[in-house]
Order: sequence, then structure tokens, then C-alpha cells
Amino acid sequence: MTWRTKSYGANQPPGRAAATVTVLDRRKTKPRRYSYDALMVLRRIWAVSGGLCGKYLAASMAEWIEAMERHGALVEGQDRYCPVVRAELLAMSAATTDRYLVPARAKDPVHGKSLTKPGSLLRTSVTIRKAGDEVEDEPGFFEVDTVAHCGPTLKGEFARSVNFTDVHNGWVFTRAIRNNARVHILATLQTGFDTIPYLVSGLDFDNGSEFINHDVVNWAADKDIFFTRGRPYKKNDQATIESKNGHLVRRYGFYYRYDAPAELVLLNRLWPLVVAPRVHRRLAVTRSLSATGAWGES
Repeated sequence: MTWRTKSYGANQPPGRAAATVTVLDRRKTKPRRYSYDALMVLRRIWAVSGGLCGKYLAASMAEWIEAMERHGALVEGQDRYCPVVRAELLAMSAATTDRYLVPARAKDPVHGKSLTKPGSLLRTSVTIRKAGDEVEDEPGFFEVDTVAHCGPTLKGEFARSVNFTDVHNGWVFTRAIRNNARVHILATLQTGFDTIPYLVSGLDFDNGSEFINHDVVNWAADKDIFFTRGRPYKKNDQATIESKNGHLVRRYGFYYRYDAPAELVLLNRLWPLVVAPRVHRRLAVTRSLSATGAWGES
């Protein structure tokens, strides 16, 4: 219970007692709707889901509960789980779920590291695409970025995942590479171009030197692909791919360090298993319909 105490009479004549008024702040004493047991079980489900946001977690709560029950991760009568807790979890709204998970998210100290180094070569000659520009009205324009699997240190060689995301329909292609050498970047761009089941008409990159160079520009020109870049230090210019980096690569590849050949093989086995069933077939995508701020789901 929270109390606010305020003293009056500080300027009263000597000899008179100061009046003290205690006011109950009812805004902070609202009873919790859901039990502590439900909160603890919610955190376990959130961790198993890979850190889903409240909207996704609330919408898929029944599926997560059923899957964890089936695999023995949630057993009635053990670790605070019971039918009452199950009913509470299914009744939670997205906003409540996010609010209850704030302490759990705050305790997760692991974050990725940015390795983007601006490439001055050709940068001034590449068209800039900014956040708020008109949204493409047909599939084929992709934002592309690399995600470093470096763990807590940037020393040495480690794997990266190159991530493609269609701005219009959310289609994703992801492939892990040994490092950012141009031979690996070009091979991945070509693989993505050949694998994506429709025409790739444009590619938008950040200002990293692994993309802004003669080899990649010439490759795009040979394929008749429109080539653009975002502004330096403006992640909003590539909001679609930045979202997919977190929702896909970090959720299923985590923040661990992968620097062994066997780990690179496993990553490339993982991405098709994740992308096809979870992104292309099941996961709803929220996207901008126009530069004026209208949103829709696809």
C-alpha cells in the first residue's frame, strides 16, 4: 500500500503542533487482476516463445500452453501451474501481457552489437530511400541487412546472417555466411535472387561497406535491380528489416557467438525450417499502407 504524507503548518507560530495529513493514493493501490502464479507462468511461456511481444503472445497463448503441456513443460499441480492459472493466461490482453513482462525484459542484458561501417566508396552516388517515402505498391522491393553472430565480443571471425525482407508483403529470405567478404555477400545476393519465387526489382541497404561497393553495385546493375540506401545512423529508414532482424534472426538464432564451420552449417539448416512455417505461412505481418501513418495487416 502506497501512502503520501504531507506536513502543513511549517510557518505556524511556535508552540503549536504541525498538522499532518495522510492521503491514500488509490491510483497505486488498485488490486492486481491476475495472480502471482499466473505472472510466474507467463514469464516461463514468454521465455520459451523467444521473447514474443504482447500482441503475438496473447494471440498465440493457447497454442503455446497446449504445446508446453504436450511436452511436459507445463504440468498441472507443479511449478504454480493449475487450471485457474491456465484460465488467467488465456484471459490476459496484449497490453496486460506487455505490462507484466516489463521486469522480465529489463533483466535480459544481452543485446546485439552493430558492425555497420559507413562505406564512402560510391555512397554519394547511390539513391537515398528515407523513412516516410511512398510505400511500394507491389512485391519485389527488399530491404537487406546483415546480423552479426559475434556474442559479447567483436574479436576474431564469426558468422553473419544476411536477411532479405520484402517491404510490401513481408517475404523473407535468410542465409548465414562465414564473414562479410564480398565473395560471400555476392554469392548470397545471387542465391536470394534465384530462390525468391518472384522478380526482385529493388534492394535497399544500410551504409555498410559490405554492400556499398563496386562489386555489389555492378551486380545489381547487371540484374537490372534498383539500388538504394538509407541515411547514415537512421535505422528508421530500414524499419522493416530491423524488425525482422529481431523477430527472426535474434529470436531463433539468439545472441550467441557462432564461429565454427559446424555452427554455420546448422544456421543454414535452421533458417529454412523457421522461415517457411513460421513467417511465410503463420505469422501475421503489420505494415505501413502509406507514408501518412495508416497501418494494416497482411
